[in-house]
Amino acid sequence: MSEFSKKWTTPNTPGFGDRVKEAVRPAGPLKPRIDGAVRSIQIQISKLDSTSNRLKERDTTLFNKVVSSIQKHDTQHASVYANELAEIRKMSRMVSSAKIALEQIVLRLSTATELGDIVVTLAPAMAVIKSVKTGLVGVMPEAEQEIGEINNVLSSILVDAGQLGGLTLNFEAANEDAERILGEASAVAEQRMKDKFPDLPALGASEGQNYSSQ
Repeated sequence: MSEFSKKWTTPNTPGFGDRVKEAVRPAGPLKPRIDGAVRSIQIQISKLDSTSNRLKERDTTLFNKVVSSIQKHDTQHASVYANELAEIRKMSRMVSSAKIALEQIVLRLSTATELGDIVVTLAPAMAVIKSVKTGLVGVMPEAEQEIGEINNVLSSILVDAGQLGGLTLNFEAANEDAERILGEASAVAEQRMKDKFPDLPALGASEGQNYSSQ
C-alpha cells in the first residue's frame, strides 16, 4: 500500500492521549476525518430541520393572530403580531438557506474521491460554513461553537491534503464557488418560503374578509 493510500483510508485507533491531541488538531488518514466531518454537518442539518419546524409552528400561531386582530379591527395588535411574524419569517428563510447550503457541502464532500477534489471542495466548503455560522448566531447560538469546530476540522484536513499532494489553492476560485453555493441556496430558500407561507393580509383589511389559516 502506498504512503498516500495509507493516509487516505487507513482507520485511526488513538489512545486517550491521542484523542486529546485530536481535539486540538485532528490528525490521521484523510478519508475517515472527512467522513467524520460529514456526519457532524449532517447533525447540524438535523438541528436546522428541528429549528425550522419550531419556527413554522410559531409562524402559524402569529399569522392566525394577525388575521384575528384584523377581523376585530385591532390594528395595534395586528401590527405587533405582523412585525414579529416578519422577523420569524426572516429567521425561517435564513435557517432554510443554511440547511440547503450545508446539504450541498455534504454532497460535495461525500463524492470527492481524489486528493485534488478534496482541496478544491474544502476551500469553498469552509467559506460556506463560516457564512452559515455567522448567519445562525442570532437564531441558534449553540451552532456557533459546533459549526466552528467543524470548520476547524475541515481546515486541518485542507492543510494536510495540500501538503500531501503539493497542491496550491486558488482562493479566488474558491470564494466564487462559495458565493455561488450561498446564492443558489438563498434563491431556493426564498422560493420555498413563497410556496410554504401564505402572504400576510393587509392591516387595513375589512372585517368581512375571510382568510384561511396556514
